[in-house]
Parts: sequence; structure tokens; C-alpha cells
Amino acid sequence: MKYAATLVALFAASANAFSVNKPVAKTTALNALAADWDLTDIGRSVRIEGSSREHWEFPDPNQEIVQVGVDSNGRPVETLIELWIGPDWTPMKVKAYTEDGMIRPIQTLIGTRNKAAAIDVNNTGPGDFPLNAAAAYAKPSMVQQRADLLTANQGRYIEGGAVHSVNFDASVEQVQVCLYTDTRQLNAQVELLNGPNNFKQKFEVFTNNGLLNSLYVVFNSPGAGNVVRVTNLAPLEFPCKAFIASV
Repeated sequence: MKYAATLVALFAASANAFSVNKPVAKTTALNALAADWDLTDIGRSVRIEGSSREHWEFPDPNQEIVQVGVDSNGRPVETLIELWIGPDWTPMKVKAYTEDGMIRPIQTLIGTRNKAAAIDVNNTGPGDFPLNAAAAYAKPSMVQQRADLLTANQGRYIEGGAVHSVNFDASVEQVQVCLYTDTRQLNAQVELLNGPNNFKQKFEVFTNNGLLNSLYVVFNSPGAGNVVRVTNLAPLEFPCKAFIASV
């Protein structure tokens, strides 16, 4: 089942798709293993030096979701992940940073809008900070994990310029976040913090259609004191909806 169709069904199920509810911290229906994000399990893994890039082609219009993983040998990672449709259109860009690419790798799913597409992973860090990256069509279990998150709770409506935070205790090893809109643009930031304003990992997304290209990320959250903070960077008239839960 295509993910865009799942979101349309959610809108149809409620007259008010942006109802406000507090996200739950633990959901038994969500049971993905950390091994699913191992680069060798995803697919072809390549080393990308600083200030260089790698390109993956996804020509099958019958598949929609691409799994992207980026890690390092423990050094910081700064990367720009771009969705390309055609030679000159990039409808989605995700800037990502992690303080430690081994403990907290970059893990995200990106929709291709059921078109022939490509994913570019750009290492925007310095030359002595290489990274490893892999990208492939997501397995059905991974696609279902994201779909299940949307039914696990009713999400949180976040107006443009607003901030929403959720705390997690030490027993939570992974946290998943999905942000989307009602076809309006999505411009938001998701951070994993450990301590006051001490962010360990960060994603910033921009897409012209937050329904066709929602942001789905998975954080590794070892230890205590972890907080997920979502900031809607868009103007007031561009709200988004956030779904946050442990894996």
C-alpha cells in the first residue's frame, strides 16, 4: 500500500485531521530492530569523503519508499540528502547532523512520489570527516513501521513558528518521528537533545508538499535524559503534524 494513500485515508477518517493529542512514549505495535538500519542490511554501502557526493537511482514507479542510512567511525557527520525527480527538480531536501555517526547514525525514509527518482547524499563536512552511506528501496516491514506510527496516536498539531518537545526515559533505545502536512510545504527541524539545548542529532527538512514527502526519521537514544524537539520553521499559515513514539 502506498504511503500517500495511507495519509489520504487518515484525513478522510476525521473531519479534523489536525486534532491535538499528546504523543505516547511507548507503543507495542512498533517493534523494529536496530539491525534493520545496518548499512550492509540496507544495500550498497559507499564511503563518501568530505565535500563530495554519491548518487543512487530508483527507477521503479511501483515502489515509493527509499531507506537511507548514513554513519561514520565515530566522527561527526554533516550531510545533505536530496530527492531528485528528473534532471533539475529537487522536491525534498534534508540537512542532517549527528555528533557521533557510530552511536547515532542518520536514519530516514524518503518517498519518491511513485516516480523514477534519484537520491543524492552529499557530505557537507570537511575533507577529513568521511562518512558511509547506503540507500535502497525499503523492505515491506520498514514501510509498515512508518504506516503504523500514524495509527499509534493522533499526533500533535504544530503551528508555524511553534515548538513541541517529548521526553523519553532511559529504557527507550530508539525513537521514531514523522512530520507531514495537508499538501502544504513542510519546513521543520527535529532534534535529539541530551541536556538543556545540548543537541546530539538534528534534521532539517524542506519540501513543497509535506503529504507526498513527509519526513520520517529514527533516532538512536542511548542513556537517560533524551528529548525530541520539533520546531516548525515555516510561517504561521503552514502548520504541520508530528507523530513521535518509541520503536
